[in-house]
Amino acid sequence: MISVNMVAVNVYEVVLEGSAESIHRVTLSDDFYRQICGGTFTQEWVLIQAFRFLLEFGQRCDIAEEFDLADLTQSYEYFVIQLQDRLGYEEPSGTDV
Repeated sequence: MISVNMVAVNVYEVVLEGSAESIHRVTLSDDFYRQICGGTFTQEWVLIQAFRFLLEFGQRCDIAEEFDLADLTQSYEYFVIQLQDRLGYEEPSGTDV
């Protein structure tokens, strides 16, 4: 189970519960949050989906104790697109006049 709590402005504590509990401090800026989902989901839900993504690609022990979520785009080229797919979010297209 994954639990998320805000501990400061744009900073969250993510707890991966289970036999080997781990605690992570993650920064999620407003700009990156809007880029991911346009503000249509809670930050907590975005972080839960991000950690599910990370756990599919590695072990719990591979996840840094402290990081900025935006930094994952350096390790995972299509991180934003994959996270948007998980959330079921599609960026709105331009409006026709």
